[in-house]
Amino acid sequence: MTDTGGAPGGQGDDTPTPSQGVPRIPAPGTGDPKPAEDHSASPATPPRGWQPPDAQAVPGPATPPGWERPGAAPPPPGGQPQWGAPPQYQQQPYYRQQPPRSPHGLGKPGVIALRPLNIGDILDGAITTIRRHALLVLGIGAVLAVVTAAVTFLVQKFVLDDLQHLAATAELGPGATEEELRNAVFGAFGDVLLALLPTALLTTLLTTVANGLLAAVMGRAALGREVTFGVAWREVQPRLLPLLGVGFAYSILTTIGVLLCIIPGVVAYVFWALASPALVLERGTFKQAFSRSVRLVSGSFWRVFGILLLAGLIAYLFNSIIQVPFSVGSGVFNGLFNPSAQVFVPSTGDLLLQSAGQIISETIAMPFVALVTVIVYLDQRMRREGMDIELARAAGVQPPQAW
Repeated sequence: MTDTGGAPGGQGDDTPTPSQGVPRIPAPGTGDPKPAEDHSASPATPPRGWQPPDAQAVPGPATPPGWERPGAAPPPPGGQPQWGAPPQYQQQPYYRQQPPRSPHGLGKPGVIALRPLNIGDILDGAITTIRRHALLVLGIGAVLAVVTAAVTFLVQKFVLDDLQHLAATAELGPGATEEELRNAVFGAFGDVLLALLPTALLTTLLTTVANGLLAAVMGRAALGREVTFGVAWREVQPRLLPLLGVGFAYSILTTIGVLLCIIPGVVAYVFWALASPALVLERGTFKQAFSRSVRLVSGSFWRVFGILLLAGLIAYLFNSIIQVPFSVGSGVFNGLFNPSAQVFVPSTGDLLLQSAGQIISETIAMPFVALVTVIVYLDQRMRREGMDIELARAAGVQPPQAW
């Protein structure tokens, strides 16, 4: 006989077994038992973290954190949790993301960016310095240009009589002997060399002095600070005699090297080009200035040579364009298209007119070349010695996170 009452401990059909699922739970709010579900076909195992609807919540999350369906509201207390797809984890790189680099490196507080510079940056820095500090820079250039033009005028005036050798060469007829032609040619060549050599020496000397004077200007302009002639003069005055010595030695040695053989003069010109800025900005001695210049140029000879050559060509073209009207007015080109004309010998008025054109052109060209040289010095130190970091700190630039 079968016991339909389901007495406790009985072995009737209503007695659940582990293989028949879970006990029947009365429906909430009613006394009627909920029909039992048939799990005999596929034995069920309660999912991990599952709780009956009317059971009290156990402290702690019922589901693993982070596995809720995105956008779904959290399940009510005692309610059925909502199961969704596993979250998509974004793979993080093993290295730390660096912020994008600024085109100005550590900043641009002044006329140049605080980073290794290219040729365009160097030329732009020189032009920007002339534009921002025009009165000071062009004033220094004008003083040096007047001195150069005055010495050139005096040299040409004293050798003006000797320039008649050129006219004598043109007047020699077909009956002139070979010795007469040779004497006339060498005499004319010697006169021209006598006029050009002092001018070249003086130009190199004054350009070197301008490098030192404008190095003090650039030292403050690179930091974005105001600079006056008094401030620049106080920087240069204690080192004025060594600066003149550096300029004199530099001009003599490079000129002799060019006269003996062009290559030694070019090598000396490039390796010692940074001596004046090194003397002023590093407050060194005569000997230290040349050694520092050689050390900074070593390994970058062709780069420094190319930049200085380009600056010299730009200055030469500018001088030529400015001086053309003054040369035309002085009559230099009178016999250019007339082969039968006599050799032109300028008068005193012609020389004065040419000197005026020289002053105007050199007032801009000389400071430009000097500023390019100083910026090359700063660039070499930023490349080799990390001077950009020191300049940034001196300018009060906020250091990036990479410092």
